Amino acid sequence: MSDNTEVRDPESGGAFAPLREPVFRNIWSASLFSNFGQLFLGVGAAWEMTRLSNSPSMVALVQTAMMVPLMLVTLPAGAIADMFDRRRIAISGLGFSAVCAGVLATISHFGLITPWILLSFCVLIGAGVALYSPSWQASIPEQVSRAHLPAAVALGTISYNLARSFGPALGGLIVVIYGAKTVFGMTSVLYLPLLTAFVFWRRAHVPSRLPPERLDRAMIGGARYALHAPAIRTALARVLAFGLSTATASALAPLIAKDLLHGDAATFGILLGAQGMGAVGGALFVSAIRARLSTELAVRLFAVGSGIALVAIGFSHSLAVSCAAFLVVGACNILTIAMLNVTVQLSAPRWVTARALSLFSSAITAGIGIGAWGWGVVAAHNDVAFAVVASGVAVCATALLGWVLPIARDQMMDTDSIDIGYEPEVGLALTMRSGPVVVEVEYDVDPEQARDFYGVMMRMQGMRSRIGAFDWSIARDIANPALWTERYHCPTWGDYLRMRGRYTQADYDVQTEADSYNRSKEGRRVHRRLERPFGSVRWKAESYDPHQETVGYIGP
Repeated sequence: MSDNTEVRDPESGGAFAPLREPVFRNIWSASLFSNFGQLFLGVGAAWEMTRLSNSPSMVALVQTAMMVPLMLVTLPAGAIADMFDRRRIAISGLGFSAVCAGVLATISHFGLITPWILLSFCVLIGAGVALYSPSWQASIPEQVSRAHLPAAVALGTISYNLARSFGPALGGLIVVIYGAKTVFGMTSVLYLPLLTAFVFWRRAHVPSRLPPERLDRAMIGGARYALHAPAIRTALARVLAFGLSTATASALAPLIAKDLLHGDAATFGILLGAQGMGAVGGALFVSAIRARLSTELAVRLFAVGSGIALVAIGFSHSLAVSCAAFLVVGACNILTIAMLNVTVQLSAPRWVTARALSLFSSAITAGIGIGAWGWGVVAAHNDVAFAVVASGVAVCATALLGWVLPIARDQMMDTDSIDIGYEPEVGLALTMRSGPVVVEVEYDVDPEQARDFYGVMMRMQGMRSRIGAFDWSIARDIANPALWTERYHCPTWGDYLRMRGRYTQADYDVQTEADSYNRSKEGRRVHRRLERPFGSVRWKAESYDPHQETVGYIGP
């Protein structure tokens, strides 16, 4: 489908309907254990840092250290997930995190840990999670039906927040009784069930008919898609702003427990547990809220709710009041993130899903990571209460972004790639690296329809740029005003072939609409030219060419 029908979860079957599908149920259940492990690590590392250092900035850097890999590694991880078997990538990431957590436990056991060693291993473990995360999120549509996708995305957040509802309190208790080294060891062990679930998932991997892209070009392709896709671009900007402003709830929670509530590690765990309970409750209502409110209105309401709760936390010296406020923060935060995540999932075509989701993860983690550091500096120069109250005001202010960057309505679209049905004529012996390739498309348009045609071509520019075209332009012949020429570049012949394989039905509908203005009985004329052709041939006929295995046209 390519219409503009707004998605409102038709016949989704409720919040837990995706658990009826065996593969999703097995992986989701196992993810509970890994989430406990991740939360144990966060509690243990944060509280261990309060023992190793008295600096609020160092304590806040624990959150940053765990988020920075998600910001830096997630995009290349998303590109890798789009190019290779997502199951294998997920296994590799989980295995790496488990090994690093085990090494950290060993170092801690022998008393060799320092603040910077602790931060370094938080980064390494986070890098493994960052490698795993896009593969897991992008594979959700392969595990559930499309009708269950919004509920499945919400369940993914429930898995984390169900563990967070009492995992931090349990982690804090274990830290008090057995020490941080035990928590680090448990983190390593708790990654194993999810690793096993992915090992036994018999995913049907369909390799591309074209060789994988270079990693840098795959990353650029994902970034360019997000840049030229308004719905995804806006979702990324809004979630980044939200993360920047709301980072105090998690980053300064140890200091809120210690300085404002005069508690210990158990108090810290209780606060995070309350936040997790709120997140679980909120995630259960994602589908119901999407059915009743637009995403834009809902995100504005959650920003105000989260901001008011943070202000309450800053002024509170009561554990009960602070827990209630953390519960509201947890609900509002997870609802905002889940609803924007669904917007990205429904907007991104299959060929770029992992990269779009990795950019979404990078945006939220960049916001939280940078915000954690920034609010930590504010707390160090003023006090914890001032930083939390200021954060609450900033979160409320993000609701105003809706006037400048409104979130697009979710649309039911077919995100599968289609066969565009015709093959280019090739007379040169081309390899996949031959290029650059310039494509020119000629249209014969009634001058009376010039304005309407130009409007369609502006949409064509966005479509071509999303799927891989560079330097797009449209020109009108001076001598014959009816003749229009669309022109764009692809870096190589291989990139052009990949571009042809990325059309969705919605993309092809734009091309069809443009063709409807063409009066030529022969249809539009397409010219494909090799620029700087001397760069694609050998100096001597007998020279060895290691890339000549791919010649001419390879199907879309």
